[in-house]
Amino acid sequence: MSFVTTKDGTEIFYKDWGAGRPVVMAHGWPLNSDSWESQQLFLASNGYRAIAHDRRGHGKSTQTWDGNEMDTYADDLAALMDALDLNNVTLMGFSTGGGEITRYIGRHGTSRLAQAVLISAVPPLMLKTDDNPGGVPIDVFDGLRESSLADRAQLYRDLASGPFFGNNKNPGAASEGVQMSFVTQSLASGHRNAFESIAAFSATDFREDLKKFDVPTLVIHGTEDQIVPFDVGGNASHTLIKGAQFKAYEGAPHGLADTHKDRLNNDLLEFLNTVS
Repeated sequence: MSFVTTKDGTEIFYKDWGAGRPVVMAHGWPLNSDSWESQQLFLASNGYRAIAHDRRGHGKSTQTWDGNEMDTYADDLAALMDALDLNNVTLMGFSTGGGEITRYIGRHGTSRLAQAVLISAVPPLMLKTDDNPGGVPIDVFDGLRESSLADRAQLYRDLASGPFFGNNKNPGAASEGVQMSFVTQSLASGHRNAFESIAAFSATDFREDLKKFDVPTLVIHGTEDQIVPFDVGGNASHTLIKGAQFKAYEGAPHGLADTHKDRLNNDLLEFLNTVS
């Protein structure tokens, strides 16, 4: 298996498929690189080097006690990019991974990048605050924390069968197999890592980071996203990125990489092909 070791000794697992211009993918909470498998296989089969890593505390990466916040996630991503000496990269983030790549750009710039993609992503800021009155109330995230401590296996099962893929509004949106994969991946995360990551994805303010994007950027968000609401996520973030392309997937849930994978794959390939 392939790992990169960060400056604090954390081992970050990654999958490196195909050959060509690199695409680096950051996954959502509390998943791992397997959640990208449809996109990774498709892009690697269409002339790209598709790389997906497990965030610290998730999947096969080290379950560290500390570092479960966006600055460290971004620095771990930088360690991966540096170790593989990647350039002309399309950096792609789903959900929490969208926060990870946004903070990466905020802290490390875009010298290695050609493009960026945000999918169902948590920026600009999920949490409702005095200067973000349209955000999600803290009670929602406190409820996630309580459920995680009480019975996180059941929490993941409830998310998979309900709002994550939109099965509660559109029965059959995601198969039993897709739901099972979500739960299996989620339970591979460290308990503390997944717990602390709730604060990381919900309370981190990415507004200043988004203003530092200076590469072509594609933002995709589903209008029926019940995890990162449409107006809180993509519909707000794309306005802070100069020249960003925005695609609203009508009726799509948060987990659109599975429920709308063919449309997403084709949109990604079209965007990627605009760079030589």
